Amino acid sequence: MRFAVLGPVRAWRGDQELDLGSPQQRAVLGALLLRRGRPVTVGELVSAVWGEEPPTAAVSVLRTYVSRLRKVLEPGRDAGGSPQVVVSAADGYLAHVPEDALDLGVFEQRVAGAKRLRAAGEVSAAAELLHAALDEWEGTPLAGLPGPLAEAERSRLHEERLNILENRLDLDVRLGRHGDVIAELTALIGEHPLREQLCRMLMLALYRSGRQADALAAYRRTRRTLVAELGIEPGAALRELHERILAADSSLELSPSAKGADPPAAPAIAPSTSAAGPSQLPADLATFTGRRAELEHAQALLPDTGNYPSTVLISAIGGMAGIGKTTLAVHLAHRIAHRFPDGQLFINLRGFDPTGTIVPPSEAIRIFLDALGVPPHRIPAGLDAQAALYRSLLAGRRILILLDNAQDTEQIRPLLPGTPGCLVIVTSRNQLTGLIVNDGARPLTLNPMAPAEAHDFLANRLGAGRLAAEPEATDELIAHCARLPLALAIVAARAATNPGFPLSAVATELRDSHGSLDAFAGGDLTSDVRAVFSWSYEALSAPAARLFRLLGLYAGPDITAPAAAALAGLPLRETRGLLVELTRAHLLAEHQLGRYTLHDLLRVYAGERAQAEEAGQDRDQAVERLLSWYLHTADAAYPFLTPHRRRVPLEPPPPDCQPLAFTTHEQALSWCEAERTHLVAAVHQAAATGRPGIAWRLTGALWGFFYLRSHLHDWYDSALTGLTAARSVSDRGGEAWSLGDVAASLVQMHRFDEAVDHLRQGMTLWRELGDAQGRAQCLGNLGNAYLQSGRLDKAIEYSRRALAVYRIVGSPWSEGIMLANLGDAYQRLDRFDEAIECLEEALVVLRAIGNRWVEGVTLDILGTVHRRLRRHDEALEQYRQALETHRDVSNRWGEGHTLGHVGEVYLAAGRLESARTTWKQAQAIFEEFDHPDAEDMRRRVDSLDEDARALPPGTRPDPTTER
Repeated sequence: MRFAVLGPVRAWRGDQELDLGSPQQRAVLGALLLRRGRPVTVGELVSAVWGEEPPTAAVSVLRTYVSRLRKVLEPGRDAGGSPQVVVSAADGYLAHVPEDALDLGVFEQRVAGAKRLRAAGEVSAAAELLHAALDEWEGTPLAGLPGPLAEAERSRLHEERLNILENRLDLDVRLGRHGDVIAELTALIGEHPLREQLCRMLMLALYRSGRQADALAAYRRTRRTLVAELGIEPGAALRELHERILAADSSLELSPSAKGADPPAAPAIAPSTSAAGPSQLPADLATFTGRRAELEHAQALLPDTGNYPSTVLISAIGGMAGIGKTTLAVHLAHRIAHRFPDGQLFINLRGFDPTGTIVPPSEAIRIFLDALGVPPHRIPAGLDAQAALYRSLLAGRRILILLDNAQDTEQIRPLLPGTPGCLVIVTSRNQLTGLIVNDGARPLTLNPMAPAEAHDFLANRLGAGRLAAEPEATDELIAHCARLPLALAIVAARAATNPGFPLSAVATELRDSHGSLDAFAGGDLTSDVRAVFSWSYEALSAPAARLFRLLGLYAGPDITAPAAAALAGLPLRETRGLLVELTRAHLLAEHQLGRYTLHDLLRVYAGERAQAEEAGQDRDQAVERLLSWYLHTADAAYPFLTPHRRRVPLEPPPPDCQPLAFTTHEQALSWCEAERTHLVAAVHQAAATGRPGIAWRLTGALWGFFYLRSHLHDWYDSALTGLTAARSVSDRGGEAWSLGDVAASLVQMHRFDEAVDHLRQGMTLWRELGDAQGRAQCLGNLGNAYLQSGRLDKAIEYSRRALAVYRIVGSPWSEGIMLANLGDAYQRLDRFDEAIECLEEALVVLRAIGNRWVEGVTLDILGTVHRRLRRHDEALEQYRQALETHRDVSNRWGEGHTLGHVGEVYLAAGRLESARTTWKQAQAIFEEFDHPDAEDMRRRVDSLDEDARALPPGTRPDPTTER
């Protein structure tokens, strides 16, 4: 597929152009394409299309646009299949489109290529590539699209095109094509009379075409315009050109040899004729294995075999301590050394070293000058002079330079060559941002080995047979080493020096030392994981070192900046700076935008440092702040997900703990979804560290989120943990609340008898506590449990009792739910008039308080009443409204449930294919959350398929007609 935004937003499959729908729908696609594979939230898309005054149902309309785009872009996708082009991502969407499939991407690639060619002196080729880049444009970008985003992007893209057009025209003039560009420049100046660069090029082109008077007239017109409109004189460059044209400066003429041709090419770099150059590379590791993708990435820097680099090439290899940077760099250098016949230079800059002695640039240059044959008495005294001599010696030579273990960019920059032909490989534990931004280095960050690579790593050292004999022990060794090459090497050395030890014994040793790095102590400092980590840790500032230690106290898989700020008790801005410092030191990885994680062994090391350097009270307060931050932020999300429902009682957060605040349902839900695993981890950490109040309250604050998103196993696990924690300290209120949470998750898991048992225990506790609302909540939940299990008489009894209490205590949230449940029970008993009366009353109550969540459920039940009365059109309309409401509040379980009912209507109408498609959509939704209803949908689809196969050929019903 191909996409275009440099003109009208268009798409093609092969040679066939696709119908992308209305301007607003194309605006949605345009916004996704412009984000270039990064997620766009629903709120951002609404703002992009409608601005500050979106329609009431904007979110619903937006989801409809996305659904239609998916059908157009992927017409062959199975109903249950995941979209591949427009993909859901958190609270929004992203477009998976390769760069070369988008005209803007092709344009930018060609512009970047032209920039490289121009820097290499290949001006003609650069000009041709800019011509090709500008050919991608088909008029006004995003033509015809409404909305503020399209308007802003049109202005930005228009300015970008004009800048590139000026660059292309400048190259054309330099190449002597002045006669070809005069008309184009004249037209552009008419459109942009204030751009002096256009006037300068037109004057030069006219002068070189023998039209001196016209060139001077062009200057006068531009000057008049600038004075009249801006009150300023032309800039110095334009005035100087005017004076040189007046004086008929002969240097303005293009030399005859350059007319119509490229400027003289840079001289080719000839092979060195000197004696054998230096060969300083350390020995390659005989057992090197893996890293194939990283090696290919690094080798791709080099031009094709037989050609030599036209610029200075720099590869910056980074990563945490023990990740194998030096090993990879040395192996890579040996693989490509033959491409650099004038020698290889190597130095360990000792940026992170047990001795603490960093090699200064002046010392490194003297070492290199000596290797290049410069006598000591000829080496200048100052660093600048030494660097100049060093660059002069490298000029015209092809040398590979490996700078290992660098501390920062300033240590490296004097060691860079000044002319093409050389390759520099740099390794560092720090992110060398300055080298990447200012010197064009290509970054290559190493991550832990893939599991298969880690297995091969051990096999190379211990033999494949030994690993094959104990596969489970091998997997456990790899897991304990967290696929860190240094840790794997230490463990392999221990197993190799004790060939009589079974691998399971080594694995047991690692398991028994869980929580410390004692098992990864090598024979010297360079092979001791703890020592190697310490060199990076000791280079940190004191505040960053403290944050690193505190991160070792947190049990979650990763952390955001606001959560880290709560952990450290620091302002968010200061915390962000410390996270950047830790990330640059590769002690922390930003594995997703805004999310930071510790390697497993670094987490252990951070925890060790916290135990050794942080007072017990400080550790406890840090954990308390973080867990309280999760609790109070979840509580801030609660009213957006379950408005008017009773909230969990909380104490104020501790000092220096600033929970997040939300303004929309989408924000609250997106945060809960993004932090789900961390919230569950926080429940467990609270229970394990003697904070039972946080454990059960956090689960209670997540009730609406767990219910909406049907994360049933997380819900049950968290609720059970909270219940156990509350019981451990005889917290009767916490126990009563947690019994209700456990029961709610059990109902959703169809474990009704267990749910009823928990609810009866809870009702007893609420009665003892004298809490009428808690008791009513148990009554209502019992009614729901009986309803879902088919015990309808009891469902009606308990729902009526709960309804009476809720009306007394004034809880419209719960009153609406009870009316909806009663309506459901009545319709199951074929008491349709009573059902409709309850459901319509429920809608009035729910809409009065804005409870869209239960409104969607109620509309679904009302649709079912009409379906059972065979009023198919009315049923489909109620289901349509229910689906719209479910999607507005992101109730995925409700959406799947209603889709299942829509399929029933289609089946009753004889529209078998529509029923199959709808049930497969519902099945896909339930499978997202491992919901038990997924199996029911699968059985329905299978039953349809079996019925269809059983019919004789030619007798199958038309899937688009009614029976």
